[in-house]
Amino acid sequence: MVFALVGLVVLALLGAVHRYVWRRFVGDTTAPGSRLRRAGTVAAFVLPLLSVGAMTSGRVGAPFWLQQVLAWPGFLWLACLLYLTLALLVGEVVRPVLLRVLARRDAARTGAVSGTPSGTPAETSGTPTEVPGETRPRTEELVTSGSTGVSAPSEAVARKASEASGPVAEPEAEPTASTSTPALAPHPSRRLFVSRVVGGAAAAAGLATVGYGTYGVLRGPSVQRITVPLAKLPRAAHGFRIAVVSDIHIGPILGRAHTRRIVDTINATSPDLVAVVGDLVDGSVADLGSAAEPLAALRARHGSYFVTGNHEYFSGAEQWIDHVRELGLVPLENARVEIEGFDLAGVNDIAGETEGQGPDFGRALGDRDRGRAAVLMAHQPVVIHDAVEHGVDLQLSGHTHGGQLWPGNYLAELANPTVAGLERYGDTQLFVSRGAGAWGPPVRVGAPSDITVVELASRQA
Repeated sequence: MVFALVGLVVLALLGAVHRYVWRRFVGDTTAPGSRLRRAGTVAAFVLPLLSVGAMTSGRVGAPFWLQQVLAWPGFLWLACLLYLTLALLVGEVVRPVLLRVLARRDAARTGAVSGTPSGTPAETSGTPTEVPGETRPRTEELVTSGSTGVSAPSEAVARKASEASGPVAEPEAEPTASTSTPALAPHPSRRLFVSRVVGGAAAAAGLATVGYGTYGVLRGPSVQRITVPLAKLPRAAHGFRIAVVSDIHIGPILGRAHTRRIVDTINATSPDLVAVVGDLVDGSVADLGSAAEPLAALRARHGSYFVTGNHEYFSGAEQWIDHVRELGLVPLENARVEIEGFDLAGVNDIAGETEGQGPDFGRALGDRDRGRAAVLMAHQPVVIHDAVEHGVDLQLSGHTHGGQLWPGNYLAELANPTVAGLERYGDTQLFVSRGAGAWGPPVRVGAPSDITVVELASRQA
């Protein structure tokens, strides 16, 4: 029941976001009935359907070719939707400022064309302007009195002059301000102009962000290096190098070429040991077994080890454990091995509890010699408190992707004690990798993919 309610809330939220994006990019910038509006409206319905198909096709057992067809547009649209929405929200702050600036500019331009300074009321046309110092005759002075005897001869003379000169022409009407001011050239409304400017800028910013983030994933992970001192590590093991890789996420988008890039990057560091810390795949062995085959080329003096992540339990964990074993990796299923100078342990992911295969720290660490340093491989950082309780010196984890898509890192911080990097919890140090791949959208923003070479340091050296 709770899951259904959460699903309805998510769908309602996605619907509201798509409505908002449609309004700003399509409704506010195109004419009703135009081809652009029709195309934008169709896209507003088709793209979310592709996203739903991309997220559910693997779970419902759709053919792998169909998963691949849906994955690229469906998952990429989710990333585009996020950054287009964020860009539009920034545009909401800019929009009223632009409208105000354009309104003032238009008011100033109108005043300049009419010859009247902006903000000064226009004088009525045809009304004479008084000249300072000039005395205008009073009306009563223009009216002659009949008792003076002066007006009659003057009127007679004026009448004869008028008859001699012919009809008097009517005075021309002075042009009014409306006839003398040229009309401004027609232009789109300010609101339409601002909508197009803000929409165009938001589209450019959002799509550029997604494009750069996609390039970063397809280019492959970079190599990071850190040194971790361990109090119990003997001098003989000083400088031991572990290549930590997590969250490779082989799937419908990231396939065999992605795996090959990661293997080549790891081998180039010449590690002493390789630790694959879960979430290797997003799909079945039948669909992705060949894409994982480059893992057989991993080279390390003390071998390569693997623990399950939560995504293995969505993809057939037992089959994948058998397959990675065939590729030469050693699965640590709640188990421990002794390496030169320290113990290397691994526990199943907590997602395996639904299948009765969850983490068992007692089995992996319970009977060991606590005088030796212990390094634990565990996919999710949240088990750090169990690691502290069992005297682990260093836990290697992944799962968080470093947030993958900013501002997702803030959400990841709510669910994980450490999102990325090295932190200390009591006598135990926790290192969390950002991962080498990506889940869902093949995009990373603010959390670049990496492979980390952890160099162990002895305090006795």
